[in-house]
Amino acid sequence: MAANNRRMSGKKGAQVGSGGQRRRGLEGKGPTPPAEMRKGHAKQRAAAAKSRRAQGARPQQRRGGKGTSEFVVGRNPVVEALREGVPASTLYVQQFIDNDERVREALQLAAERGGINLMEAPRPELDRMTNGLNHQGLVLQVPPYEYAHPEDLAQAAYDEGEDPLIVALDGVTDPRNLGAVVRSVSAFGGHGVVVPERRAAGMTAGAWKTSAGAAARTPVARATNLTRALEAYKKAGIVVVGLAADGETELGEVTALSGPVVIVVGSEGKGLSRLVGETCDVRARIPMPGGAESLNAGVAAGIVLYEAARRRS
Repeated sequence: MAANNRRMSGKKGAQVGSGGQRRRGLEGKGPTPPAEMRKGHAKQRAAAAKSRRAQGARPQQRRGGKGTSEFVVGRNPVVEALREGVPASTLYVQQFIDNDERVREALQLAAERGGINLMEAPRPELDRMTNGLNHQGLVLQVPPYEYAHPEDLAQAAYDEGEDPLIVALDGVTDPRNLGAVVRSVSAFGGHGVVVPERRAAGMTAGAWKTSAGAAARTPVARATNLTRALEAYKKAGIVVVGLAADGETELGEVTALSGPVVIVVGSEGKGLSRLVGETCDVRARIPMPGGAESLNAGVAAGIVLYEAARRRS
């Protein structure tokens, strides 16, 4: 009988106690610390970066390199470029050219702007310079664009006592889209645009024209590797917000727009590349009740920049 009792008993003998660990675990760890003290949080990175800037000297300014020289050819394109303030170093005029209204206006605009060399050249020389394009006797040389370094944009904002508001373009290859983004950044108080060095639009004459003069006030930086540039911004305490049609957060819910932020805009067809999308702190979508599948880079950037400017005012 005693044996049967032992078999039916649920006891397994003496057990070692928890030493109060379970009770302490149930007590909790106290109130949640503020965002500035939570490791890895965007506000903690921003606070740490601000502290480093206060303690150290301003880093030496670096440049993002130069673009390539470019020629604008044809009477109408040359006149339009001069009207829009596209930078120019030399205006080449064909010898014995028919002196019509457009030629006279081009010469007058170049003279009024100053700093543009006027050169007379024979037609064969202009044909060689333009690889046989129909130049109509007028060729405008656009000097290489002097790109900023991505870090310059954030530093310039902090020097003005402002939180950086920067737009980065991922896979945008149309210079007109780049010019439109530069124009929006300037209109809404942004601090610059970042473009990749390869497979992306640069500051060509077309981009200058679309910017409607804003390119003279708003710097464009060029990054050798866009993903690494975004990671550097994150380490400096700047939140990276990527725009994506399938973003997890709606634009109106993105609180980071009121602080230091980089807005990443992808191409209209492919959107953000995989690595860039994974680097973003937040992937946001723009609500479109009309049912459009996507917006071009210029329009999308303008919407988000307006929202950021509204919250900062």
